Amino acid sequence: MLPISVFIIAKNEADRIAKTIKSVKSIANEIIVVDSYSSDETPLIAKNLGAKIIFNHWNGYGEQKIFAQNQCNNKWLLNLDADEELSAELAEEIKNIFSKSIAENIAGFYIKIVNKFRFETRPKKFAYYYNQFRLYNIDYAGFRDSTVHDSVILKNNDKQVLQLKNIVHHQSFRSFNHWIEKINSYSEMQALDAVKNNKKISGFKIFFTPFISFFKAFIVRRYFIYGLDGVIYSLLFAFSRFAKYIKIRELQKTKII
Repeated sequence: MLPISVFIIAKNEADRIAKTIKSVKSIANEIIVVDSYSSDETPLIAKNLGAKIIFNHWNGYGEQKIFAQNQCNNKWLLNLDADEELSAELAEEIKNIFSKSIAENIAGFYIKIVNKFRFETRPKKFAYYYNQFRLYNIDYAGFRDSTVHDSVILKNNDKQVLQLKNIVHHQSFRSFNHWIEKINSYSEMQALDAVKNNKKISGFKIFFTPFISFFKAFIVRRYFIYGLDGVIYSLLFAFSRFAKYIKIRELQKTKII
C-alpha cells in the first residue's frame, strides 16, 4: 500500500460505502471516513473494512472536507465521495506513479469523474465526465473554505497539476426520489450561499434557465446517449437549476437572511 490517505465524507451510505472503500484498499495505507452521525450502519461497515471512523456534525461540504483532510496523516491525499469508486485501471495507474519518485514541482493530479447511472455496472461509452483536482499533496494544495463548493485549490501557483488517464465511477443517485431529494437539499444550500454573497437574480434568468439547462444536459453533457432516460435526466438537471434560482428570489423577497 502507498503513503496515501483516502478520506470520505458520509452520512447514511450503508448501501454504497463498501464499494468506495474496497476500490482504494490496494493503494492507501490510511482510509478515513468522516461520518455526520449516520442513522444506518455506515460507520460499522466502514470500520469492518479497515477504515478509521471520525464523527463530525455537518457544517457544509467545504467545511466537512477541510475537517476530513486535517485528520489525515500522509502528505498525499485522495478525496472520494461515498457515491464514487476508483476504477481498477485508475488504481493501477496510481500505483505506477507512486512506484517512482514524484517531482517536487508536482502538487497533484486531476481525475476524471464519470457519471454511472442506475443499473449500470460501468459508465456508458461517451458518458459525461468532469475533471477534478482530487489527488494532491497537502503541502501544496487543499480544500477552500466554502459551505457549498468543495474544490481543491493550489497554495502555490508555481506548482503543477497533472492529468490522470483513468477514471472514477460516480453514481450520484439511488432512485429518482433520491435525486429529487438531493435537488431540494442542495438548491437550498446554494440559495443561502448566493444571498449571503449578494448574488442578484433576474426574471429573465429564471425564465430562460430551464431551457438553457435542458440543452446543456441533453447535448453538452451528452445525456442523449441514454435515450428516453436521457430526456428525464436532462429535465431533472434543468429543474435543479430552476429550483436554485426561485429559492434565491424567495429569500431575497422575504429578506429571511
